Amino acid sequence: MKILHTSDWHLGHTLYNYDRADEQEAMLLQMVEIVKEHKPDVFLLSGDVFHTSQPSAAIQTLLSEKMVELHRAHPDMVIIMTAGNHDSGSKHEIYRAPWLTLNVRAIGHLNRENPEEHIVEIPGKGYVVAVPYVNERNIPEGLFPSLINKVEQLNAGGLPVALMAHTTVQGVDFTGHAHASERNVGGIDAVELAEFGAGYDYIALGHIHRPQFVHSGHHNVRYCGSPLPVSFDECYPHSVSLVEIDGHGSAPRIDTIEIVNPHPLVTLPAVGFASWEQAKKLLEEYPDDIPAYIRLNVEVDDYLPPLAHADASLIAEHKQCRFCLINTRRATSASRNDSAMSVQHFREASPIEIARQFVIDQGREFSTEIEKLFNEAAKAVAEEQRLN
Repeated sequence: MKILHTSDWHLGHTLYNYDRADEQEAMLLQMVEIVKEHKPDVFLLSGDVFHTSQPSAAIQTLLSEKMVELHRAHPDMVIIMTAGNHDSGSKHEIYRAPWLTLNVRAIGHLNRENPEEHIVEIPGKGYVVAVPYVNERNIPEGLFPSLINKVEQLNAGGLPVALMAHTTVQGVDFTGHAHASERNVGGIDAVELAEFGAGYDYIALGHIHRPQFVHSGHHNVRYCGSPLPVSFDECYPHSVSLVEIDGHGSAPRIDTIEIVNPHPLVTLPAVGFASWEQAKKLLEEYPDDIPAYIRLNVEVDDYLPPLAHADASLIAEHKQCRFCLINTRRATSASRNDSAMSVQHFREASPIEIARQFVIDQGREFSTEIEKLFNEAAKAVAEEQRLN
């Protein structure tokens, strides 16, 4: 079975109010060309198709059009698209019936009454256990092992078995994800790899944006990563994974295919921080005809000049690049009075970071118990929004 594994498209994502639809369309066109060239048996999209649970009509149209093109590129290919924590499971399944005419299986919710619905047979090629994002507190005990055991009963021909999930696995490298920890990345608590059981040949994971294998001892558990970066801290190559498995029990052969972003995210200077005058000079010297999003890393003794952002925007005005922000670092250690968040920091901060700062400012410790309670409340709100 030949698999094209991708995830975390985040269609509809904007960067500092810049529309990224052109980049996202360019990424999807590359997907179509990859399918034309490699003709996979199955195309696995492991969650976070959209960036929000309420994508615009234009972004939904973009997805629909490109799904048609993917199908035309290789009509025999089965496309399996599961919902991630950013997606609305209900909206994911609205067009489930018409999707089937394009060989697309859209799976937005866990079917608790008939979990075997999540087993998708790829005729003559293999089986895929396709599970969308499920809040960790609501995953039925032994879900993955029970589904794999059912596949074992069906798989008389010894065909490859793949599994899809959108979650955080313990030990993952979460570089590029803001406000993440070993326990929680992007609002999803880490689970042990053992919870997936055994009997699979490959696990196609979504949620973590950095491409990587998760240590399993068999080199067969992988985050393919996001095809486009969603933040400046995702400063690593972005790609899709092409996976080939000869038979059940065989080791997968995995290649990565890089996705080229026509508007890369660039930090000046590339390493470390510069003074405001040095950073301004780097921006002035940035080639006029090269598209990019620009972040300036600036070290300050006290504060930036009042017109710094306006000056940077003016420098970039007649260039192809798009100035986004100035990321500042204090040259000296901050006093307690300096701990207050700037307006820019407040806008960029996650809810838990704001809560942590509030508790600290009250002279209390942001304990593990407080963090746990806050995460539970935030998850409940996010889950309610996702289901609506």
